[in-house]
Amino acid sequence: MKAKLTIAIVVLAALLFTNFSYAEVNKTDTKANTYEVIEQNRLIGLASDNEGLRISCAFNLGEMKSEKAVIPLIKLLRDGTSEEERIIAALSLIKIGDPRGAFFVGRTAKYCDCDKLRYFCTKFYQSYLNAQSGEKQQEIFKTWEEYAIAE
Repeated sequence: MKAKLTIAIVVLAALLFTNFSYAEVNKTDTKANTYEVIEQNRLIGLASDNEGLRISCAFNLGEMKSEKAVIPLIKLLRDGTSEEERIIAALSLIKIGDPRGAFFVGRTAKYCDCDKLRYFCTKFYQSYLNAQSGEKQQEIFKTWEEYAIAE
């Protein structure tokens, strides 16, 4: 019984290790991991039904400074289903630095009904304006509750 168990474990381990040894990186397809393919996959992820995937893709597109993502991120900021994804969309638009996206973040900061989103958009837009002018301005409010009370 012990010998059969040992043989079975050795055969199973041999099968597992031989399957892993055949796995290779695709070296023939040079387009597999290019910037454009990664960017396209993130743009497809923005249209997903999965909220976590949309948030992750929006953040990554902001980190990549993707100019192609400006219009989909504006749509996400305008029509997002949760505060979190709208905040991440605003952050990504500011990180990209496109004037269209920054303008929309500024309008959201001014006219949005949601206090938390308005607070973050104000901060993001203020940082964008500071970066454009080269000046460093002090923060006006410490928390988004104080911002909501001050209005």
